[in-house]
Amino acid sequence: MITETQKLDTKDCINPIDVAHEISESVMPSKANYRKSKTFVLAIAAGALIAFGAQVSLTVMTGTAENLSWGLAKLIGAMTFATGLMMVVLTGAELFTGNVMMTFSVIEKKTSIWKLLRNWSIVYCGNFVGSIILAALIYYSGCSHNAHDALGAMGLTTAYAKVNLTVVEAFTRGILCNWLVCLAIWMASSSRHVIGKIFAIFFPIMTFVASGYEHSIANMYFISNGLFLKNIPAVVAASGLTPDQLSTLTIKSFLLSNLLPVTLGNIVGAFVFVVLLFWTAYLRDDHKNA
Repeated sequence: MITETQKLDTKDCINPIDVAHEISESVMPSKANYRKSKTFVLAIAAGALIAFGAQVSLTVMTGTAENLSWGLAKLIGAMTFATGLMMVVLTGAELFTGNVMMTFSVIEKKTSIWKLLRNWSIVYCGNFVGSIILAALIYYSGCSHNAHDALGAMGLTTAYAKVNLTVVEAFTRGILCNWLVCLAIWMASSSRHVIGKIFAIFFPIMTFVASGYEHSIANMYFISNGLFLKNIPAVVAASGLTPDQLSTLTIKSFLLSNLLPVTLGNIVGAFVFVVLLFWTAYLRDDHKNA
C-alpha cells in the first residue's frame, strides 16, 4: 500500500506558486546569509564551470560551419554550452546572473538591500576570477592550436564580435539572455529529480545561446580567452583578423563596450521578466490579503 508521504515523494514537479515561495523565502535568503568566504569560493567555481561550457561550445563549433548550415552549427554549440549551467545548479555554485533573482526576497522583505548588494559584489568578482583562471589554463594548455589553430581562431573571432556590438545590442541581448537563464533556474527548481533539472536547464540555455544572446559571466571567459589568443601569431593568422580589427579587442572595450551593458541587461532581464512578472502573478496577492 502506498502512503500519502510516498505519493508526495514521487511527485516530480513542484507547482509554480510553491517555487515562487521557495525561491523568495528560503533559497535566496539562505544565499544572502552565506559567509563571505563560502560565497566567494562557490562563485569562483561557478565562473569556471560556465567557462567550461563556453570552451566546449567553441570546440564543437570549430569547423562545423564548413560542413553544416550556420544555424545547425549554432545549435550544436548551444547544446553543449548548457553543460555549464547544469554543473552550476547541481553543485550549488554561486552564479551572478541567477542571483539576480535574490530581488524576489528583497521585495518580500526576507533579505535586505545591503545583503543583496554584498552578495552580488562578491559573486560577480568570484565569477570573474573563475573565468580568468580557466582562460589562463586553456591558454597555457596549448589547446587553442587544435585543428591547426582553428579552435583558437574561433575563440578570437568570437571575442572580437562581442566587443564590437553596439551598446544597445549588448544591453538588449543581455536582457533576452538572462530572461531565459533565470527561467532555466526557475524550472530546475520545480523538479525533484536530477534528470528533470537537467532537462529544465537544457532547453532554455540552448535557446539563448543558439539565438546569440549575451551572458555577462560567459563573456568574462569568451573575451578573456580572446585577449590571451590575441598574443598568438598563428591563431591571429588563422582568424583572418587584421591589426586594425584586433586593435578594438582591448581590456577597455571588454569592460565598457560589452561587460557593462550586458551585465545591466542581465539584471533587467531577470528582474523585470522573471522576478516582477512571477511575483505579480503568484506572491502579490499574499500581501493584499495579509
